[in-house]
Amino acid sequence: MLQAIVVIILQIVSKERRRTMHTGGFPHLDLEEEKIGKNTIQLYDYGSNLYDDMFAAIDAAQESIYLETYIWKGDAIGQEFKERLARKAKQGVEVYAIFDRFANLVVPNEFKIFPPEMHVLQYQGFRRLWHVFDPRHYALDHRKLLVVDGATGFIGGFNIGSLYATTWRDTHLRIQGLAAASLAQSFVDFWNQQTPARAHITRHYQRRFDPLINIRGTSALRLTFPIRDMYIEALDKAEYAILLSNAYFVPDGTLLDALKAAAGRGVDVRILVPWVSNHVVVDWLTRGYFTDCLKAGIRIFGYHNMLHAKTCTIDGEWSTIGTANLDRLSSVGNYEINVEVYSKKLARQMEELFKCDSTNAFELNLDQWVKRPWYAMLGERILAPLRGLL
Repeated sequence: MLQAIVVIILQIVSKERRRTMHTGGFPHLDLEEEKIGKNTIQLYDYGSNLYDDMFAAIDAAQESIYLETYIWKGDAIGQEFKERLARKAKQGVEVYAIFDRFANLVVPNEFKIFPPEMHVLQYQGFRRLWHVFDPRHYALDHRKLLVVDGATGFIGGFNIGSLYATTWRDTHLRIQGLAAASLAQSFVDFWNQQTPARAHITRHYQRRFDPLINIRGTSALRLTFPIRDMYIEALDKAEYAILLSNAYFVPDGTLLDALKAAAGRGVDVRILVPWVSNHVVVDWLTRGYFTDCLKAGIRIFGYHNMLHAKTCTIDGEWSTIGTANLDRLSSVGNYEINVEVYSKKLARQMEELFKCDSTNAFELNLDQWVKRPWYAMLGERILAPLRGLL
């Protein structure tokens, strides 16, 4: 009951907060392409640049286009994606698109009407009445992918919409080369899992084992959660530095313990989160962790704009970029996908990006944090039981 009252109050407060939310520009980098093994990678931290390269890849498609997104807004950017995809489909390119039905309930229905040449799946977990009794079907499709001809793949936190082009700070990665085939087949596997046999994709792009680039996918239906395990293993191996950026930081006990243990053995652990995100309740849940983190020696930074990135880089060698937040929904609930990269080149860029982001953030001080208003501490305690739901 108390939780419900606090949530209602916070939702009322959030309406006012949206009017004062920082929506101005933010610092971003123009990073160079890097060669990693047999692949070329490009890191993006600004949506407009990403969308331009996505459009170019779509326009150049010869065989297939696979697009998967959590949110596909019906605004100017969303419409441009739709029109370009439709044009390629009419030219004979195999165009498949997936978006999450629940996440797009507010998108006008007329936008969700696509030409017959396109193959479009509005993902929903409940396709049979008895699915209501199976927790696996409560999962959302939170993945964001674009793969063209099995050779160029985009993966990261960016959804599709004008808001994300210039206002939200997010991170995405383009992979050109053999590793893109794994992204393509990840899309094919999900599509075929969710559609009848007559609608299956039969085109196959050969996966290859790559010691430098690995694709990690969380599957609610198969009860496999490799992204969470990947994080824990990487955190346990850290010796020098952990730079973690995440939109919604609500970790489970094991993940939190791994971060605290790393700080305890002398690792420089820094966590960057949006100070005011688009989910006010999650903000308060996140802040409930800060006292323990600061006491453990973890440095916390609050980003002034909306930060939607889901990234981490460790010891100048290991990095991950993808769709998974550090909360329970992403760890063991929704469908997610991350790329894991062993590369000093990419890690160096990730460090540069974290340093750039830090110029638009403030660092929390333990002495000041423990003196925050009493009602803030009370609200955090009341909401703490909700951590298991997010």
